[in-house]
Amino acid sequence: MKLKVVIHEAEEGGYWAEVPAILGCATQGETFEELLENIYEAIEGCLSVDVAALQITEKDRVMEIAV
Repeated sequence: MKLKVVIHEAEEGGYWAEVPAILGCATQGETFEELLENIYEAIEGCLSVDVAALQITEKDRVMEIAV
């Protein structure tokens, strides 16, 4: 899966980024390298789902797929 990320230079220094395809997914970093690390973490956090909160029966399957 490829996602577009919009990277901004922060007025107070550093960077911040947003992922338009994922509502509310944004992060920041003091350096560009730190921002890149934080982007991956932010996307993972925004896309993760707590399956324990779902009603899953023994007939259901939970799968993790790469897209």
